[in-house]
This record gives sequence, C-alpha cells and structure tokens, in this order.
Amino acid sequence: MPAAATAPVTTKLPISKRAECSSESGPPAHPRGRARRPPYRLRRISVYHPLSAWRALKWERKATFWPRRSRKVLCSKELKQIVKLKFTKMHGAGNDFVVLDGYSQPIALTPERVRALANRHFGVGADQLLLVEKPTIEGVDFRYRIFNCDGGEVEHCGNGARCFVKFVRDRRLTDANRVRVQVQKGVITLVMQENGEVVVDMGSPVFEPSDVPFDAGGLEGRREGNDTLWPLEVNGQTRWISAVSMGNPHAVQVVDDAEAFAVLADGPVIEAHPRFPNKVNAGFMQIVSRHEVRLRVYERGAGETLACGTGACAAVAAGIRRGLLDSPVKVQTHGGMLTIAWDGARDEAAALTMAGPAATVFEGEIELADDLSN
Repeated sequence: MPAAATAPVTTKLPISKRAECSSESGPPAHPRGRARRPPYRLRRISVYHPLSAWRALKWERKATFWPRRSRKVLCSKELKQIVKLKFTKMHGAGNDFVVLDGYSQPIALTPERVRALANRHFGVGADQLLLVEKPTIEGVDFRYRIFNCDGGEVEHCGNGARCFVKFVRDRRLTDANRVRVQVQKGVITLVMQENGEVVVDMGSPVFEPSDVPFDAGGLEGRREGNDTLWPLEVNGQTRWISAVSMGNPHAVQVVDDAEAFAVLADGPVIEAHPRFPNKVNAGFMQIVSRHEVRLRVYERGAGETLACGTGACAAVAAGIRRGLLDSPVKVQTHGGMLTIAWDGARDEAAALTMAGPAATVFEGEIELADDLSN
C-alpha cells in the first residue's frame, strides 16, 4: 500500500537570512524585503536647462554604477585648476612660436605650462614660446623672454625677435618701426621695413672660448684664417668646430652636403657635449658660394628646427672669420631664406644684422589644467 504523501515542511527563516538563501540573481534583498540599491554615479551631460538637467541626471542615476575610483575624483587632492590663455601662433622662416601678451596683464609661466603649450599633439605646438613683458630697465620699450619646448628659458632667438616686433605692432602695443628690446643678456634693436621684413641688430659675436662658454682646456686648436677650430670627439670621429656666442652658445662646422649629413645623429651628441657647460646649438653649414650657404641647426632643448636666427648669424660669422664667406650672406634653411650682414673682416666688434620674414599663423585661446594636488 503506497505511503501517504508527506506534506512539505516549510521553515520560516529570519528575515536577515532570506537574502542569503535566495536563488534569484541580482542585488541582495533588503532586510525589509526591498531590493538593495547599489551605489550609483551621475554621468556628465551636456544639458544646461535646470529642469532638463535634473531629469537627465535622474535617468542616468538609474542606469550606471559608481566605480571605486570615481569617488576619489571628488577628493580635494585631485582637483585641477583650469587656466585660460590667449595666444598668437607665429613663425619666422618656419621656426614657429607661441606668443603670449604678458605686457597687458601678468602671466605666470611654469616649465609645465610651457611644455603643455608647446606640445604638438596635446597643445598648440611650437619650437619655442615667447613672452612679451614690460621692461625692467630704463631706455627700452619692451622685454621679451624665450622658452624652449622643453620648458627651459634661453638667452636669445633671432627668428623669435622678428616675430616679436610684428606681434607688438599688430597688437598696437607700439606704432614705432624701430624698437629696443630687453633680452636675457642685453638689449637688441628691431626695425620693421616697408616690405614687411624685420631687420634685427643681433649684436657682436663672441669667440673667446670662456665667454661662449666652451671648455678648451687641454685641446690643441687649429688656425684657419682669423678663426680657431676646436676638435670635438663625436660618435667616434673628430669634428672641427668654431665656438661662437650670439648671446647663446653655438658650435659651427662646415660640411660637404648639409642635406646628407647625419645631423640627427651628431646633433644631440654635440648639444650635450661636456665641453659646453650650458649645452650648445649645433650648426652644420654647407658653403654654396662666398655669398650663400645652406644651414641646418640642431637647437639646444628643441632638436632640429626649420630655421635658427642666431645659428645663421653664428655660421656666417664663423665663415667670414675663416675667410670662406663675404658679407652679405644668404642663408638657406629648410624654412626659408635669411640675410646676414657683418663687417667682421674689417672690425670684429661690429654688430651683425639679420633680415627675414615674420608671419602670423592664427590666434586662439587654450585651457590648461594645473594640478592642485601638490
């Protein structure tokens, strides 16, 4: 005789245990039977009407979870300050600059900000940054400071000087064709010509090794014309260079073919050579005629650029001193033509002048995020 069916035994668990025995997927049950709400976050949305924004935020709140990391963003240690800077992008023979007006209002530049602005992928992009300011000495019109794309401040830049005078005239900070400008190591004079080219009084070149500065201790120089060539060991070879200062240090060597020469291999080695305590701009000059050269320059802190004004002046000064060139000299760079004049064959204390173009590319405004965590 079949056994009688046994009725199922139901054991009522405490409310606190019901969620643990539940076979349903999803969030654990609330002690009172309601579903427990997981932690949520609010997504950023592009809605500005208060009511619409509230509705959208409420909908997003139901759809998304809040990761652990996102809670830390609200911590004051990770807040960032957004700084807006107006700028002008310019170039002189392809040597490009971001120019900032610190004359009308003070601008605090840090190496981090300079690198952010000069970055060609995430910033404006430039070889160097120029900051226009009020002078700190009497008898000059402006002060301008030059920063390489690595954030370091440097002494002088010829192509930047031409862009500088065009900038201050275009911004109506001056209407003079001739301005005197304070730079890190002295004062230079800039003249805007009627054809739009700018002539820069670059000052006198300096050849004394200790003033470049260049450590010639223990080296045996070689005379050529009125110049002294110095040997440098570069990538297992001896390179004979002229050490010249145009307010910033230059190492100039003559090569047979500037285009074919291994500038990207030798340039960084010369730039960081221990004989130059402040590093150096490495110039590679090909003589075309007594009045024309081709030039490539691996700039200190910037790498190879399309043109280098002080590098062109240093190369021409070295070439004239060696008896290879006669003034004036046209310097062909990857970015365009510069004209350098120097009466150094008669008077080495004479100042060089450089003429070349300066152009405005565009103007804009950029937001920079300063990390406030420190």
